[in-house]
Parts: sequence; C-alpha cells; structure tokens
Amino acid sequence: MTAFDTLSLSALPRRFLLASATALTLLGSQAFAADKLPVTASFSILGDLVRVVGGDRVAVTTLVGPNEDAHVFEAKPTDAKTLLESKLVVTNGLGFEPWAAKLIKSAGYKGETVAATKGVKPRHMEEEKGHAGHAHEETDPHAWQNPNNVVLYVRNIAAGLAKVDAAGAATYQANAEAYVKELQALDSWTKAQIATIPADKRKVITSHDAFGYFAAQYGVKFLAPQGVNTEAEPSAKQVAQLIKQIQREKIRAVFVENMSNPKLVAQLSKDAGATLGASLYADALSTADQPGATYLQMMRHNVTQLVAGMKLN
Repeated sequence: MTAFDTLSLSALPRRFLLASATALTLLGSQAFAADKLPVTASFSILGDLVRVVGGDRVAVTTLVGPNEDAHVFEAKPTDAKTLLESKLVVTNGLGFEPWAAKLIKSAGYKGETVAATKGVKPRHMEEEKGHAGHAHEETDPHAWQNPNNVVLYVRNIAAGLAKVDAAGAATYQANAEAYVKELQALDSWTKAQIATIPADKRKVITSHDAFGYFAAQYGVKFLAPQGVNTEAEPSAKQVAQLIKQIQREKIRAVFVENMSNPKLVAQLSKDAGATLGASLYADALSTADQPGATYLQMMRHNVTQLVAGMKLN
C-alpha cells in the first residue's frame, strides 16, 4: 500500500477538494446538457413555445433573440454551426423568415424541420397599388397574434419533437395540451377585456401591420404606416393620409413595437395630436426584465396596453 492510499481526505488541501468537486459538478451538468435534445427556433416567440412543449428534455437556441427584428435578420457563420448541431429546426412559415430556407440550405442541414403555422388559415392583405395600377395581396405571417393559432403551433411543435425523440412523445403531447388550456384561457380573457371598449372606439395606430390576426379575432381596427414587413418605408402620401384618418376618427391609441424605430410613429402622434402609448410586443419577446418575456406575458401586456389606449379614443 502506498502513502497516497493511506492518506486521509482530511489531509488533502482544501483547494484540491473544492476544485475536484467543481470539476465533477461541471462534468455532471455537461452530461445533463448533452442528454437534452438540441433544437433551433427561428425567433424568440417560437423559442418560448418550444421550451414550453419540450420542457426539460430540450435545449433551445433562438436565432433572432428578444427585442430583435426577424424581418431584417442577417445570418452569421455561427448560426450555420448551430443548425448543424440541432436535431430539429422550428420556423414560423408563411413567409415570415425568407432567410431561413437559405440558411438551412447553405448550412447543409439535413435534419427535421417544422413550420409551426402548418394548418393555420392565413390572412391576406391587399397592398397599395403598384406602378401597373394593380393591387396585390401579401400573406400576413403574424399568425401568433391569435392564441387559437398558437394551439396549432404547439401541437405542430409537439409532433416535430416526437418525431426526433420518440421516447419523449407522451411528455411533449401532455405539455402541449396543458398549454392549450392556458391559450384558451388567454383567448377568453382577451375577449372580456376588449368587450369593455365600445365597438366604435376599437381603433389603434401601430408602427407596422403585425396585428391582423388579433384584429380579426377581437374586432379591433389597426392602422399602420408600414406594411407587414418592417423593411418597407411608407411614402409621404401614406403618412399624410394616415394623419388625416387619425384626426378624422379621433384616434388616441398610438403605439410602437419593441423592435421598431419609434421615430415615425412618434412624429405621427405629434402631428395628429395623439399620445404615444407604451411599447407593444409584436414580432419579438422582451428580455426577462421587461413585461413581454414569454408569449403569455407578451399577449397580456399588449391587451392591457391596447385597452388603456382605446379608452382614450
């Protein structure tokens, strides 16, 4: 027997013991993380939904983070690496992330993908007439603004997760159905909140047209200087027409979104004599220290602010 074999633990330096314990803890956490299913979501709202459905079985990476605009996202080389390490990639679909298909192809990703909007009945918006004098329709991709569509989102996500992790299928389905009940409660609560506003007062100005599904579900009229894409710059004529409409209809509920440049709507508000309300969360969640860190929090914040604004109309 060597001297080391007979050495008691109490005789070992405290720093050695602490370092060893730390190393074991790190190894254990890395092994635990390695056991989780790596999933990539295209933007923050989807990332939250995947975390809800996946629970402890998944490790989610979001390409477009909180308070960031997915319309103008530009992929980095590290994003391709993230995809290649993933077992599942979840996108919104309906043309929301035109860059996603290009990124998946250029990265050489061959794994499973899920379009969360599968089965959603899309809205179509008529855009301003072009040079040829013809109006054209554009698909509105912001389907998550109606909680009933998010029911389809989470079920599609659960099915996608089960496809790459059959052992967790029951867990994913149970998590999704529990969340469906929360979405149904959110829908009922929102209807009750909007009902406190007279129908002729349900008018709102937002910075871009991201609330069409919400408008259709809850009977609120949204006006926006930008179209469905935040890259589009409104013309001077469009802005002037909107100012006249604000003044004519006496709209006081004016809002910007967390990932938008507030200057345009602030100027609109000033020129039309309206008061700028709190930020809404349209295409992105907030950071954890703000009121829209999860989908449910985002929606409840938006509804509360919209109702407060419409009471001023």
